[in-house]
Amino acid sequence: MEAEQNPWKITGEKNVYDNNWINVTHYDVINPSGGKGIYGKVHFKNHAIAIVPLDEEGNTYLVGQYRFTVNEYSWELPEGGAPVNTNPLESAKRELLEETGLIAGEWTEVMQMHLSNSVCDELAYVYLARQLQQGIAEPEETEQLQVKKLPFEEVYNMVMDGSIKDVLTIAAVLKVKLLLAK
Repeated sequence: MEAEQNPWKITGEKNVYDNNWINVTHYDVINPSGGKGIYGKVHFKNHAIAIVPLDEEGNTYLVGQYRFTVNEYSWELPEGGAPVNTNPLESAKRELLEETGLIAGEWTEVMQMHLSNSVCDELAYVYLARQLQQGIAEPEETEQLQVKKLPFEEVYNMVMDGSIKDVLTIAAVLKVKLLLAK
């Protein structure tokens, strides 16, 4: 069998949960070894978006908020969602303005990644935003945010010492660090 072929066989499926953001499906399967099994998949109705805003002085911006799912306060890059059938860059521009009030004149997509491909199909886009101008933040009603402007190197150190745990922020900062070193 070629490595690229799907060895999983679906023998049944049942939608077990659905809301505006996710859908959870239970699958009865024949696994790659030929045994019967089950699999659960979380389908995301939005793509994840993260933005590394970088000003001319080498500063970036972190957004702090309490994350319900992990019951912790989290410092992370400006992030949000892009409906699956829309342009992720337009969503990135909206999220940056909403969360920080920043408007960027230059945008570069730096990566795409699957965030947790063993249980979900969420695809993330990461952008580097430059030529920043300060506008007025427009947070959503569900967001209670703090914004910090920090040297990019300090944020990189926060990633390296484990102070930042958000996977989108970690991957984005590491990738941009490599790009800046070129």
